[in-house]
Amino acid sequence: MAKTPQTAFAAFELPCACDDLTIEITRWLGHLRAERRLSPKTLEAYSRDVRQCLIFLAEHWDERVSLARFGKMEPGDVRAFMAARRSDAIGGRSLMRALAGLRSFARFLEREGKGKVGPLAAIRAPKVGKTLPKPLQIASAKRLADPDERAGEDRDTWILVRDAAVLALLYGSGLRISEALGLKRRDVPAPGKGDTLIVTGKGNKTRMVPVLQNVLQLIADYVAICPHRLAADGPIFVGARGGPLNPRIIQLTMERMRGALGLPDSATPHALRHSFATHLLSRGGELRAIQELLGHASLSTTQIYTGIDSERLLEVYNTAHPRA
Repeated sequence: MAKTPQTAFAAFELPCACDDLTIEITRWLGHLRAERRLSPKTLEAYSRDVRQCLIFLAEHWDERVSLARFGKMEPGDVRAFMAARRSDAIGGRSLMRALAGLRSFARFLEREGKGKVGPLAAIRAPKVGKTLPKPLQIASAKRLADPDERAGEDRDTWILVRDAAVLALLYGSGLRISEALGLKRRDVPAPGKGDTLIVTGKGNKTRMVPVLQNVLQLIADYVAICPHRLAADGPIFVGARGGPLNPRIIQLTMERMRGALGLPDSATPHALRHSFATHLLSRGGELRAIQELLGHASLSTTQIYTGIDSERLLEVYNTAHPRA
């Protein structure tokens, strides 16, 4: 039996669902992990969404949900579930993901000849407003990467330097936090020995990004005082006990620093990546180049992500197009 991406890849279990349905959900999640290669976070979210739907349906129908009963779901049942989630103050983006997960499961059942769940296709996805992360000021982004800003904290010096190095990397190279923490020691050149990194992004795709020498120096300073052995094929950024560094540690660091520096709640690790793109664009960076640096498959993603207005797009077009 396939395993799900939950803790230790345990089989999907839920008291309100019958065994035949939980078996198919387990197989579906295993398929998404092995064949579709979805990220662990997406798989966890899909598993959670399906679980919440089954809990609702069991109460809504006043019976355990079997595979056959799930296949008889009507559009009104789906709308009732979406309305219940909306009443719990769930945003449009989360509702859209939940519907996408349920549709994915329905398509899996159809391919496997286990029934059809047509009502899921009949429900329109909720509208989601386009929200943009707010970039930080250049001076603020630089201060976040300065270990001296946290000199008064009761923490080991190597941890302060480590956190500053990670934040400097997020802003200096526009990395996602998972990409920065996924770097092996061998991936990072010493200062003066290189100026690029090969990072692994979404979908296991690799790309080359530039890295500033002062960022490499900050990483080298951290490596020099880190009390743990950093193997060449192991993560370069480690936690207090020497294991892989948890992204939550960097998120908490940002929370503490934005309070000390008087920054808004929008100052998150991801905001540093957005700041990288926005500051490059404001200084004449080309949209295509920024797309490559960010690792976006679509130029439209970069356009939305960096908050470019139509006037700026026309300027880029007129500057770059050979017939302009």
